[in-house]
Amino acid sequence: MINKRKNLTKKEICKIINQELGISKLYSASFLDNLFDEIISEFKTNTNVKIHNFGTFTLRNKGERLGRDPKSLKTYIINKRNVVTFKISKKLEEKINNEWKSK
Repeated sequence: MINKRKNLTKKEICKIINQELGISKLYSASFLDNLFDEIISEFKTNTNVKIHNFGTFTLRNKGERLGRDPKSLKTYIINKRNVVTFKISKKLEEKINNEWKSK
């Protein structure tokens, strides 16, 4: 049997905030929406968004390139686009690795 990996959803984050801090789920959802909107709007003026002890989001411009459908081997053009990458901070990486070692 294949073990499916579960993703943490926005709804679950709101529930955790509600349980841990006693803030309503509606306010938690509003807070998360504002946080995400702020990060996105920051990319209009900067290419990096750094959150101390968490990591850095970087906006990268990927140029136009040729792609190939592996099934039909047909070549097509992949348009240029912006992508966001994330690099974890060393402190968070150490914390995660230390917690996994203790299990």
